[in-house]
Parts: sequence; C-alpha cells; structure tokens
Amino acid sequence: MNFSCLKRAIVYCVMATSVPLAIARSGDPIITVIPRPAKLLPSPGQFTLNDSTLIVCDYSESRMVQIAEYLAERLRTATGYSFRITDAEHRGKSNYIRFQHINRDKLGNEGYELDVGSRAITLRSYRTPGLFYAVQTLLQLLPAEIFSASARSDVVWTMPCVAVSDAPRFRWRGMHLDVCRHFFPKEFIKRYIDFIALYKMNTFHWHLTEDQGWRIEIKKYPKLTQIGAWRDGSMVGPYSDLKYDTVRYGGFYSQEDVKEIVAYAASRQVTIIPEIEMPGHSLAALASYPELSCTGGPFTVGKAWGVYDDVYCPKETTFKFLENVLTEVCMLFPGKYIHIGGDEVSKTRWKNCAHCQALIRKKRLKGENGLQSYLIRRIEKFLNSKGKQIIGWDEILEGGLAPKAAVMSWRGTEGGIAAAKQRHNVVMSPGSYCYFDHYQGDERYEPLAIGGYTTVEKVYSYDPVPTGLSSGKRKYIMGAQGNVWTEYIQKPQHVEYMAMPRMAALAEVLWSPMGKRDYKVFQDRLLRHFRVLDQLGVNYAKAIFEITTTVRALTTADGVSFELSTPFGARGIHYTTGGEEPTANALQYNEPIAIRKSMTVKTAFFEDNKRRGNIIDQQFVISKSTGKKILLKTPPHENYDDQGAF
Repeated sequence: MNFSCLKRAIVYCVMATSVPLAIARSGDPIITVIPRPAKLLPSPGQFTLNDSTLIVCDYSESRMVQIAEYLAERLRTATGYSFRITDAEHRGKSNYIRFQHINRDKLGNEGYELDVGSRAITLRSYRTPGLFYAVQTLLQLLPAEIFSASARSDVVWTMPCVAVSDAPRFRWRGMHLDVCRHFFPKEFIKRYIDFIALYKMNTFHWHLTEDQGWRIEIKKYPKLTQIGAWRDGSMVGPYSDLKYDTVRYGGFYSQEDVKEIVAYAASRQVTIIPEIEMPGHSLAALASYPELSCTGGPFTVGKAWGVYDDVYCPKETTFKFLENVLTEVCMLFPGKYIHIGGDEVSKTRWKNCAHCQALIRKKRLKGENGLQSYLIRRIEKFLNSKGKQIIGWDEILEGGLAPKAAVMSWRGTEGGIAAAKQRHNVVMSPGSYCYFDHYQGDERYEPLAIGGYTTVEKVYSYDPVPTGLSSGKRKYIMGAQGNVWTEYIQKPQHVEYMAMPRMAALAEVLWSPMGKRDYKVFQDRLLRHFRVLDQLGVNYAKAIFEITTTVRALTTADGVSFELSTPFGARGIHYTTGGEEPTANALQYNEPIAIRKSMTVKTAFFEDNKRRGNIIDQQFVISKSTGKKILLKTPPHENYDDQGAF
C-alpha cells in the first residue's frame, strides 16, 4: 500500500463560540486579555463608551498627555466619537476615563492598576510605561472592533467591570527582526512595533547589518549604503538547491528614517536595540571597504545564506572604522544597549593572516578565540565611553567574556547559564523555542522555512529561567526574545505570518506570573483574540487549527480506518473523499472513516462557515495487502513504534 500516516500532532484547537468578545452566553465576563494580567477581579456591570465620554489627565505631565492622545486616537478611529481630553476635576461625575500617577512604587516602573466601573475608568501607575500598558489592557477589554481602521456604527462599545493590578515578570520582553536578508519598508517597521506594544513587550532588536546587506546610513562611510546595501541576486528555494536569481536587491534606512522610527517606538514604550555585526557576518561592509579585511578583497555583497570566511581583520584601521560607525549609531539610538553580534565567526582568514597571528603573539592571546575576545573587549571599552553597554550572541563567551557585556543565548541555554554564573546579564533566546523562522505546522502545508518545528504551544511552554541555576544567579536573567530571521521571508505579510500568533504566546511567557500560565486557558483566549488580529488585518498563521490524523487497521473488514481529531472533539472538521476541496457544507466528521478503496481524503477545520487552517490532503492506495496482519522478523525500536507491525 502507498500512503503516509500523518503521525505528528500539530497543535491543539478549540471551537470559539460566536459571541461578543467580552461577554459569554452565561452573561459572565470572559477576559481575553493577552498577556494575562497578574491579578484581575471581575465585578457586576459594564462601562459604555459614548460620544460624551471624556479622557481626564494632568496637562503638566507631557508623557501622560501623549498616552491619553494615543488612546483617544484609537477610540476615535473605531467609534467615531470625539473623546475630548481635559484636565478638569471630575469627582462625582460619570462616563470618563481618568489617568493618574501614584506615589508608590509597589508596581515598579511598568506595573499599573486599572479599575473599570460602570460610571468611570481609572488607570494608575507609578511610571509612564505602566499607563501605556493599562491602555493596552483597556483596549482588549472592548469588543475586537475597537481595532478597526474605520468607524463602526454597528457595535455597542461596552466592557466588563474589572479591577486589575498588573506588572511584568521580566524586564526584557523582546522581538527581533532581520532586515538584511530581506528589506522591509519603514511603515512596516512601525507596524511591527505596534504588534510589540500591543502585547506589552518593550524591546525591538533591529538586525541592521549582515553579509547580505548593510541597512543603515552612516554618513562618514557612504559606500556602506551605495555598495553594501545592494546585492546582485539572492538565493531562491531551499538552501540545498543552491539556486540564485539575478535580480538586484537591496535598500536601507536613512538616518532620518531611523530617527522617525526610534521616536515612534518610544511613544509606544519600546526601546530599539540596533545590531551592528562584528567581526563576522560583515561581507557587505567588506565589499564597500575591502581594506578592512585580511586579504584585501575584492568582495561582493553575499547572495547566499549562511556563514562566510571573510570577516573584519582586527587592525587599527578596522577599529577606527568600527568606532566611527558606532559613534553615529550611538547618536541615533538612546537605549542602553548596542548589539554587536559576535556569532558564527569563521577563523579561517585569521589563521592565515600574518597581522592576526602577530597580534595573537604580541597580546599573548589564546589563539583565534582569544583574538575575537580581544576585539569584543576593545569595542566594549569604546561603547562604555559613550555611555552604552554591549550585548552579543553567546559566542562572545569564547575566549573570555568582556567585563560588562550582556549575553543573548541562542544556541540553547548553556551560554546563558554560563554568563549568569559569571554575573553577567542574560537574554534567553534559544532557537528551539524562540526562533520564529521555524515551521509552526506541517511543512507540507506551510511556506518554505529554514527548518525546525516550533508551535505556539511549544513557545508557550518555555520558561526563560533555566533549571539548575541558583536563586542568586536567576536575577541575571533579564528576560527573553523572539527572533525572526528572514532568509526565506520576503514580504511584510510573511513576517506577520511567522511572528503571529507565536509573539502573543511569548509575550504571556514574559509578562504573566508562572502561576497564571495555562496553555489551554491561553488557547481559548487566543482563539477569541484572533478577532483582534482580523480587525488589524494581520496575516497570522492558522497552524493552530490544523487537524491531527491517524491511520489504523480496520478490525471488521479489509482496509484501514482514517481518524481525525482535535483534543476537544471533532466539531468543526469537514471532509471530502472525491479529491475536491472541503467546504463548511462538506461531510462533517463524527467517527473514523473506513477506507476500503483507493481515494483521496481532504479535510479542514471550519469555524462560523469559514475555513481556519490548511487543508489536509491524504491519498490512500488500497491493495489486497492493505490492513492485513503483518509479521515482522525484527520488531521496530520502541522509539518508532506505537502501532505495532501495522
């Protein structure tokens, strides 16, 4: 027989009821806020927005006014109401939203309190970021249409009465985006920052330089964008095919673009961490200035993905170049950290470079790893003089860690553990949980990806604090970050597909207390939250709706049994047996399908008559041997056997 058994359970799905986002059929409030607040107490009643609703804040606090304007603009867009902002006293009056700063720091810089009563809403925080996060919770308490791009007259704008006291678990809650393998326009970068802000994340790691393109204007070195920002072709298809197009490709952000994006992020309480790669992943810079290399070139901007042997040569002209570049970078980005990469550095050129070998001997370094540490330490000292600190991928541990460096652990957790034990700050970003360029569903139905398999559920299961790390060292774990590398991601819509909804899962990991973490509860909220993403026009992945399939022998007749399932039953599964695509009117699955003749079964999950997720396509070729008893001379290993000889 010739059929494949779809063995792997993709991810779970549940039916979302066709009821308003905030109120269930029972009349009890269903709180769908992501990430889940630390403390939330529902109470009877609801607050209703109308054209008389006022927003009250202190005009003397400019940042508070900015957040009030942010809320007002969002509410005006969706409702069409005016939402006048005032600093007038409103005690005893009703139907207003009030911002307050409180003089106690029990909630920290990012915590907040939100009280929604039937007459008024109050948002309180010790610091400005908390007010912004209170706004994000408030918006998610409203019907999903509050995120609409135009006024909706068909919605009653109510939210349940609740009391929320909330603060994040981790101080670094980040998302990364590689704009070097593929370039994304300024307006999409802002949209990506909006997603980060929606989920109360606070860090955007902007990967700006690579072998395949240099994406930031440096005025002292114009060739970096004249030459380094453009390549004469790109790898197409799977890496193993080694195929390339000949299309000139590139782009870069001017310094004015960067300033605009940095200001936009700041208004959403997001700090941008720029990454300027060194000493490896630097071919675009070497193509622009080949004298910075060990061999002198010539070079071209990289067309292939992967690691190149040509890296910066650690000579004085190179250090001067890097210092000048970083001087301009520091002026553009006000955040504390500058990411200097440090990963996947080929030592091939250094081993054969007379200057490098002489420097190793002169400085009594421990080989090429010691030379890399020497370069990183010099760059750290320079950035410290500019009031900045460095953070790099965990390879910067090799040869000895720079004195004040923070480490981003991507090759598992070992690098993060080692750095924390040395009392260095750490951001956890292991590939198996935090790389959102991996597949998230059955790869036969997903866009081409670099590999791996990281589902929403797997992301949600992650704990950034490694087991075995002593309580005294856990404080060095600042948080975690999701990474979106773009070798196989060319369009903004594809970035959204790979990032969402895994970003939501990671956001809850980083914000919510461990005791509030429950995947089944999160999943139910996420399915309702998809209505928010629909209103925002997000091209989010539907892998969570995919169906688990199993083929077994029939016990009563020749043939096989084809079982379809979700952990919450078969409701919503429809299928066809004639090869045509299933619709909501196709056969509804209620019990295993008996397959006694050759056919193609196509099945999918439907909600409210709309297909959610991919179509599962299973071909069966039935012969006289199909389903018959099988005797094996050698049993399969237990790791591969869950159906016996079948």
